[in-house]
Amino acid sequence: MAAGSKRKRGKVIDPWKEHLDNGWKQVVNQAVFRRMHTWLAESDGRLPDDVMAVISPSGSVHYNSKRRATADEWAWVFAHLLLHAGFGHLDPREVPGRALEANAYARTWMSAPQQPHPVYRAACCTLIDQYLLTLKIGRPPLDLPPAPGGFDERALAERWWQTSVPEPYRRSEYPDFFVGTVENAEKFDHQSKLAIGIGEAARDALEAAGRDVTRGRAATLRVWDRALNWFVSSYPLLGALAAGMKIVADADVARGWDISIAAVNAEAAEIYINPLRTMSEEEWRFVLAHEMLHAALRHGERAGWRDHYLFNVACDYVVNGWLVEMGVGQLPEGLLYDPQLKGLSAEHIYDRIATDLRRLRKIATLRGRGKGDIMGEPLPHGNAPGRYLDLDEYYRSAMSRGLAFHLSSGRGLLPAGLEQEIRALDQPPLPWDAQLANWFDEHIPAVEKRRSYARASRRQSSTPDIPRPAWVRPDESVRLPTFGVVLDTSGSMSKELMGKGLGVIASYASARDVPRARVVYCDAAAHDAGYLPVDAIASGVRVRGRGGTVLQPGIRLLEQADDFPADGPILVITDGMIDVLRIRREHAFLIPAGASLPFRPHGPVFHIR
Repeated sequence: MAAGSKRKRGKVIDPWKEHLDNGWKQVVNQAVFRRMHTWLAESDGRLPDDVMAVISPSGSVHYNSKRRATADEWAWVFAHLLLHAGFGHLDPREVPGRALEANAYARTWMSAPQQPHPVYRAACCTLIDQYLLTLKIGRPPLDLPPAPGGFDERALAERWWQTSVPEPYRRSEYPDFFVGTVENAEKFDHQSKLAIGIGEAARDALEAAGRDVTRGRAATLRVWDRALNWFVSSYPLLGALAAGMKIVADADVARGWDISIAAVNAEAAEIYINPLRTMSEEEWRFVLAHEMLHAALRHGERAGWRDHYLFNVACDYVVNGWLVEMGVGQLPEGLLYDPQLKGLSAEHIYDRIATDLRRLRKIATLRGRGKGDIMGEPLPHGNAPGRYLDLDEYYRSAMSRGLAFHLSSGRGLLPAGLEQEIRALDQPPLPWDAQLANWFDEHIPAVEKRRSYARASRRQSSTPDIPRPAWVRPDESVRLPTFGVVLDTSGSMSKELMGKGLGVIASYASARDVPRARVVYCDAAAHDAGYLPVDAIASGVRVRGRGGTVLQPGIRLLEQADDFPADGPILVITDGMIDVLRIRREHAFLIPAGASLPFRPHGPVFHIR
């Protein structure tokens, strides 16, 4: 080379420093640690030779520039330290009192007033190493001892305080993490950031799981499966519900049951879809959310006396309005949606559309025109449907947890009607007998007692010469409260239903001091039993009838009776298989669970369970 030549020298790269940088990038690019605010710095020769790196309470990682290791080994060390922060080992509120000792190693760049006890530190490092094995990040620089099993760091430390730390689990005298102050812990909040990172990593894993391997080749999940997975990973309100729902995409089932797009069965927790229908993933999200809300809010059971198809249509208007307002997916063309119905309940919308016959000819649910998408029974298909022991408890729990997660994660506001219905699900209804008791309290006044000297009360020992009046009830029957009972005694009424209904009536009447009740038995004709003592209503009474069912004559008999008070309420006990009744005074119906009346009742309906 000529003496005067000026050749540009290339930059010299330290391979060991490159390994260290690659190990750090390998860790910080992991979704688990993505949210943790941390940085890498050199320790300026302050670390012993046997310590590769330490973490300060602020989250900064300081490495030993004298150590040599591969990129995978550095990645293991760095991930180990960040897990110390994420597990709360730097937070003094999470560390047992005797797990701290005087800080003999802290430097000003760490600002750590305390260091962990060697026993507690050994327990923490042991548990983190075992957890890190499951994350598959890097490679441990040393052979790891077997997992102790069945312990957390506190329990393991308590055990080793009593027995001493076994040799394979002992660590360097110099700690690899330091316990900071409460102010530091609140400022940096490593635990929350790790929790968020774990959630995001789970979401990424679910999205990656959208592709499975079929015969060694990657196969893409179907569009409706991806739509359902989206709720689990990204929409907490319906995430718990979606995790328990099953999609049945069977063209034969859809063809056999005339399912145009989708239908749902709450009992089996199954959504039936037509796989031949082409829609985008956003539209499938809307459809699946629609069917899940039908099931969770128990729309099929809420129909009661109403026409089930019309009530299904009313619920469609409500649910579709909520989903459009929340921006869940995209409303498919042709679905029921009317912005003018915003804020109305399904019952209110039902009353509107039930009188608009011209409108009924044009409407259709997701199943099709003239057919409801809320199925009464699970549809037969290749796999047997999974059933839940307590449907109400299952759907109530799923929606309540989803609402809590949705609000706590700041996902935005929900329609007021939807939030009210979910909170109503969390408040189980009163048992039918308690509801009946409330009806008695409201419509049958208690007998007012009065004081009378006609029967003297027991005299007080302190003033034996002073007579005192006793509490007595009026003896005049016309002044005592009463009520009427119209009992369906047709052949379809079971003895169990009659006995249970009459027994509950007798017990509550006795509690309200009602001496007698007017009882009318009805089958094809009305049979007036007159006023009966309440204790004889449920026992010792010979029931007449057991023919057909005509209850209106019994109602008319009570309303026109001169000896029955004009404000006396009427309780009708029937199985629901009756004609339309017209009752012009306060009344209520007592029917078996699952039954419904063929008309719209104006009084409350209690279901015997």
